[in-house]
Amino acid sequence: MKVKTRDRILTTSLALFNDLGEPNVTTLLISDELDISPGNLYYHFRSKSDIVGELFSWYSDEINDLLAIPGDVQVSLDQLGFFLHLLFESIERYRFLYHDLVNILSRYPELRPPFRRILERKQKGFHILCESLQNQGLIEASRPVVEALCEQLTLTICYWESFDSLRDAGNRNGLDARRGVYQVFHLLIPHLHASAGRELAVLARDYQPG
Repeated sequence: MKVKTRDRILTTSLALFNDLGEPNVTTLLISDELDISPGNLYYHFRSKSDIVGELFSWYSDEINDLLAIPGDVQVSLDQLGFFLHLLFESIERYRFLYHDLVNILSRYPELRPPFRRILERKQKGFHILCESLQNQGLIEASRPVVEALCEQLTLTICYWESFDSLRDAGNRNGLDARRGVYQVFHLLIPHLHASAGRELAVLARDYQPG
């Protein structure tokens, strides 16, 4: 099946944004990469901001589906690891948004409200997961501690791409989802009961950086 030009523009733009950084990519570069005329690109997208907005919509749909966590979920530690891996992989696919988050949101202010809603959903999702662990007797902590933990988990998720890239001397080839999951596990372990902490430490070995 032939891929539509509009979809080719979006997938090529996403790859270029991720590899080179969104500020370094022009519509001319995108059209050259696709071997189409600038006029052809302009027919589908009037500006680069329209491309960024459409890609953000793709990301928003994907991440919101992932964050649609039922309030009464009963999650195992193994399932928690799987969820975190999917979450980090989703961010990796749209890593240009996170590589310089403050800069992106300052240049595309229309993205601030929906991005803020995603941030709130991430924090709410972590609250639901922590409550599930509490209800199962795996974690015991006061409300202020859980609040601080959920905020720390959200912070780690949001800025892991920038941290991972900086650690690799600006490498944009993609964040290491496994290292991210490993870090989140070790933020959780001190708050788990001893047996659950040992179980999560064992699971963390599968995500341990080489």
